Amino acid sequence: MRVTMTSVAARAGRQNEDFVGALPTAAVLIDGAGIPGGESICRHGVAWYAGRLGGSLLGLLSLQRDRGLPALLAEAIEQVTDEHRDTCDVADPISPSATVAILRVSGGFVEHLVLGDSVLVLDRADDAPLVVSDPREVIISRSYQPAIEAAAEGSDEYRRLLRDLRANRNRAGGFWVAKDDPRAADEAITESRPISELTGAVLLSNGASRIVDRFGLAGWPEVMAVLASSGPAEIIRRVRQAEARHGVAADDATIAHCTDLGG
Repeated sequence: MRVTMTSVAARAGRQNEDFVGALPTAAVLIDGAGIPGGESICRHGVAWYAGRLGGSLLGLLSLQRDRGLPALLAEAIEQVTDEHRDTCDVADPISPSATVAILRVSGGFVEHLVLGDSVLVLDRADDAPLVVSDPREVIISRSYQPAIEAAAEGSDEYRRLLRDLRANRNRAGGFWVAKDDPRAADEAITESRPISELTGAVLLSNGASRIVDRFGLAGWPEVMAVLASSGPAEIIRRVRQAEARHGVAADDATIAHCTDLGG
């Protein structure tokens, strides 16, 4: 499998809280999440959490090729949580968390997992691209979004709203992300398809998928065509232009484009 990756921080001088990495048979994308004030809860930070989780997943994927993706994600969550449970309040609602997308080629099949609002798109040989997403966080966030956008970023009200929103994480009726509870992995969306049905795939953080789901600049067939001709950096360039044009705060944007799946 060939993987072309691009990851760009929201702005210059800001730490990128996404992670992306690949093996010959797998790709992993992590989109870290946190809110101002979280440094008082976890001294390591969101970027550390995303990098540790991604690194643990890559190691497990390389060594335990016969285990299911949810089981590997659960073990990775537990490993990272154990690394900082003695120094940080890992159970606090604003401690670092992350969304996850994984793709693995195994035994003539392409397996995938999505947890949270990262997006995975399968480019099918004889049909339109198949979009794999977890809508639960997006659905719940809609009721908070107007108030969050009206509050001054970094204000007490802004932090309160984000804390209230994230109190819905990892509980029944809420949405699920990688954080401190490995059981969240059981809530991930998973499936496998024969390699013969696919010509490629792409994993995107929500800062990159907004080219379609926020700005409507292109449909997924066009995105896959641009990836094939110009690569992930061109998609992110178009996202940055749209953010500037609409006055939307930039987000970390990460893409892993997977081709030659049967190679």
